[in-house]
Amino acid sequence: MSIEQLQPVNAQQANVYLPYIQGAAKRNFLPYAIGLYQKGILEGHRKIEAGDNVPFVASWNVATLPSDLTRCRMQFDGNSELSYEVMMASFEFISFLIELLENSKRYKVTDFSQSFYRKLLRIDE
Repeated sequence: MSIEQLQPVNAQQANVYLPYIQGAAKRNFLPYAIGLYQKGILEGHRKIEAGDNVPFVASWNVATLPSDLTRCRMQFDGNSELSYEVMMASFEFISFLIELLENSKRYKVTDFSQSFYRKLLRIDE
């Protein structure tokens, strides 16, 4: 499934997350981000400056409530030694998926934001 084929969730499902998402532009992507979240898996490519993009597979558990924890696992280049895992509230993860969808529309590449990778790699801790 590609990002372009993603189906939005209904308004009732999206409304649960509205208090956690600020800004009209981000809220426009919310139903699609929740639709992606409910899939539990995503394939993409990490953009590398002056190099080849690195393929990744991200998978996560689907939580029921915005405050429930989501555990996201990422594996790069099909290599188990390049696997990472991070836990966060589902509303925070959905916010990262909104950024991914915004960037996908803008740059035509399926990749997470710098802030997501900083969290994944625990750079700011």
